[in-house]
Amino acid sequence: MQFATVQPVLARTDLPIITDEEAAALARTTVNLFRAWELTDAEARTLLGDMAQRTWARWKTGDIGRIDRDLRARMAILMGIHKALRYFFADPARGYAWIRKPNAAFAGRSALDVMLRGEITDLIDLRAYLDAERGAW
Repeated sequence: MQFATVQPVLARTDLPIITDEEAAALARTTVNLFRAWELTDAEARTLLGDMAQRTWARWKTGDIGRIDRDLRARMAILMGIHKALRYFFADPARGYAWIRKPNAAFAGRSALDVMLRGEITDLIDLRAYLDAERGAW
């Protein structure tokens, strides 16, 4: 048996980092997006990586606090999903409603059902699906 040679991959230091100020703005925008999507508190907390109930309650009042790297990434992906839906639907309400509609591409489940599996990869997969559908590669 022969093994392939693995080439080292260097870290991408050129990629932008989400600053604390940007993360706080993302958090406020995420709260507003979840209101537009009409998510329950439990659904919202799941999409945010099983956020604690007290933390989510504080976020809804504008008290954001510290945001870790995983949560910053989740919110950035959610904003990408929102942006893609705005490209698809001229009427924002249609995009917000699409999140809950059954979809053949997801075996009859909704995009929300896919996201509510709770893994960050579920958010990434939905974002990739939407990007592919609009030809944004």
